[in-house]
Amino acid sequence: MASKTVDQDSYEKTGARYWIALILTYLLIPLALLVSGWDFAWWQGWLYSGLFLIIGIGSRVLAEKRHPGLMAERSKFGKDQNVKPWDRVLAPLMAISISFPLVIVAGLDHYLGWSPEFPIWINILGFILIILGYAFASWAIMENRFFSTMTRIQMERGHVVCNSGPYRIVRHPGYAGNILALPGIMLALGSVWTIIPVIVALIITVIRTMLEDNTLQEELSGYSDYVSRVHYRFIPRIF
Repeated sequence: MASKTVDQDSYEKTGARYWIALILTYLLIPLALLVSGWDFAWWQGWLYSGLFLIIGIGSRVLAEKRHPGLMAERSKFGKDQNVKPWDRVLAPLMAISISFPLVIVAGLDHYLGWSPEFPIWINILGFILIILGYAFASWAIMENRFFSTMTRIQMERGHVVCNSGPYRIVRHPGYAGNILALPGIMLALGSVWTIIPVIVALIITVIRTMLEDNTLQEELSGYSDYVSRVHYRFIPRIF
């Protein structure tokens, strides 16, 4: 009960600052895309920006409504003593790799015409992958009340294994959703050259997932049993 009170107090103190920072961050990424593309008629860029803002911010609002205090936990971003040292490096690297490099390369590609024009059906396929990926990742954050930004065992919040919702399908659905969306961004925005930041983001995601999964198996009670039931990290029957 005491930890719940602390969490609520933390939310009240840091909530407004977190939401402002979140909104500004989510605005910066579409801004980087549209400025790099420098084409007000680029419907693919505008559509991606809208999806990114609506799903990204909307999922956090819904997650906080369902799990009060979750955004306070996420706003700490490495301030806790028990955050794994490797994740102090990998977490920000991953956050950057799946956002700014992708949109800047895609925008410059559109502006400078590096890639051949993609058929519209390819763009649509890309947007379908983006929606499915972002929706799956959003489902994860709304389902798991311990969905922190960095790897740590949240003992003060009564950390337990989440095995419901998308966690019945794969062990790391947040990462799985982002992985599904990455090639979608390349197709939707019509940029062959985004394959380079996509590959970098995939490598970082795989490394972080393996380290996080090993940590949870070693330190979180019940996680080893969960692994015996849900065999795959983020790609069913593959990985």
